[in-house]
Amino acid sequence: MTDKKYFAHETAVIDDGCKIGDGTKIWHFSHVMSGCVIGEHCNIGQNVVISPEVVLGNNVKVQNNVSIYTGVVCEDDVFLGPSMVFTNVTNPRSAVNRRGQYSKTLVKKGASIGANATIVCGHDIGEFAFIGAGAVVTKHVPPYALVIGNPARQMGWMSEFGHKLHFDKNGEATCPESGEKYILKNSSVSKVSKA
Repeated sequence: MTDKKYFAHETAVIDDGCKIGDGTKIWHFSHVMSGCVIGEHCNIGQNVVISPEVVLGNNVKVQNNVSIYTGVVCEDDVFLGPSMVFTNVTNPRSAVNRRGQYSKTLVKKGASIGANATIVCGHDIGEFAFIGAGAVVTKHVPPYALVIGNPARQMGWMSEFGHKLHFDKNGEATCPESGEKYILKNSSVSKVSKA
């Protein structure tokens, strides 16, 4: 195929019917199944499985040994750490076919999911949320939330640059790297200004 504008290592398997954006790289032994949509400038590491009809936005980074199952949508700028996994059935049994009963999971723009984390299906991850390594997510995660553990529990809030936010008595915090300001109000965080 001479008109492709993405890179796929010779050991990668890309099924028919996939749409892959310009500048995307797909590395060794990864399998992209039919009906997937992968945006521009994504990086798909080694030994990654992307099941049918998964959607990845632009600039999504998928590290080695990640499994992304049908029903998952990742928006732009999502980071998926090494060996993390999504599920798509809440009550799997080998002898019971639940194809067509997959639960959806939406990972919103800029979220990061750490190494070896598990996202139980049907639980959305908010914008710029940060899921710690090894966490097991069993409920929705709000935007900017930092969650860790098994089951995952919220331990704070993160800036868009990936720094823990420390709120003052007025509910205001500043990212130490970007200088951007955030406000905590009614148990939710929003960015209020650029530096």
